[in-house]
Amino acid sequence: MKSMIRDISLAPQGHDKINWVKNFMPVLGTINEEFSKSKPFAGKKMVITMHLEAKTAYLGLVFKNAGAEVVVTGSNPLSTQDDVAAALVEDGVTVFAWYDCTNEEYDVFLNKALDTKPDMIVDDGGDLVSLLHSKRAELAANIIGGSEETTTGVIRLKALEAEGKLKFPMIAANDAYCKYLFDNRYGTGQSTWDGIMRTTNLVIAGKNVVIAGYGWCGKGAAMRAKGLGASVIITEIDPIKAIEAVFDGFRVMPMQEAAKVGDIFLTLTGCNDIIRKEHFAVMKNGAMMANAGHFDVEINKVELNEVSISTRSVRKNIEEFVQSDNRKLYLLAEGRLVNLAAGDGHPAEIMDLSFAVQFFSALHILNNHKNMGAHVCLMPNEINQKIAAIKLASLGLSIDELSVAQSSYLSES
Repeated sequence: MKSMIRDISLAPQGHDKINWVKNFMPVLGTINEEFSKSKPFAGKKMVITMHLEAKTAYLGLVFKNAGAEVVVTGSNPLSTQDDVAAALVEDGVTVFAWYDCTNEEYDVFLNKALDTKPDMIVDDGGDLVSLLHSKRAELAANIIGGSEETTTGVIRLKALEAEGKLKFPMIAANDAYCKYLFDNRYGTGQSTWDGIMRTTNLVIAGKNVVIAGYGWCGKGAAMRAKGLGASVIITEIDPIKAIEAVFDGFRVMPMQEAAKVGDIFLTLTGCNDIIRKEHFAVMKNGAMMANAGHFDVEINKVELNEVSISTRSVRKNIEEFVQSDNRKLYLLAEGRLVNLAAGDGHPAEIMDLSFAVQFFSALHILNNHKNMGAHVCLMPNEINQKIAAIKLASLGLSIDELSVAQSSYLSES
């Protein structure tokens, strides 16, 4: 099937991007070296729907080298990099994606990918799985299983499982230690502020930063904001996470109170309507809003438009909303994932761990799907240990090992 991309002539700079990140992804490099010889995925078709940038491209190539017939689509209209998509096509991967696609084009891309009748999927946010359980349900019987990259997608999967509707096994890659401990905390923490600072060209130090949600992503973003010199405020619905934020040295208050004092607002909850019209009504002139949750629903854009007397683009990825009292509020990257829509996503060293989880999740599905049932599963912890060990070795680090006597002692305790 012919790929759908913007411009194949962009491929050279896409290759440069992919080759650059390879230097900093030694775990995937080790995987590539081993499994390009044994080719365990030979004869299998795999659809990968993720943010299509250089690190994702490298994962796609590792699966291809391991024998899979790979099709890649984007999982967000603003995160696809056209030069990377072109490079993948030159390397023999089928791609259906381009930057700033419409919602209609996005649906076409997903359906084109599914038209290849995949055996396995790698999803990010749950859109592929949703299609396979609705409009493209006729293809579900072909799927031996897959994995899910993000919190939002895992929530959707668990809802399907709870209703007894899930049709094939899915590994919650997001819930693996080597994913969320590093990707969600250090990856989101750094890349979110990369996107915000690149887009605004403004200082973070001295500003009141409001972080909505104190899960692993919120923890990372708050830690980085503090390190940049901001005064950090956390909003939460979970009293345990709120207490944790207090003990970590942050102020905690309801969004209605935080809205009055915040300079920069960042949502990382996975829920909708976190910032609404009652919050817009009390925000400072010049307040900026960004989202790092998977879908663009955390900042209510419909209500923001309704309460504004005019809107305009003032800079790439910054839209100005003028209020009736002439206050100006700013929305970054259309309220989409700011670290990818306005940046390059997580650092390569972080995604090295996350994508190793994805590869080994797929390998586990391949080898065990007949005995797994249609459930949302965790990747076995020994694989986490293996990934971490490869990463440590790549850094030139070693750790202690238990002696036989120590192992015996622990097993008897």
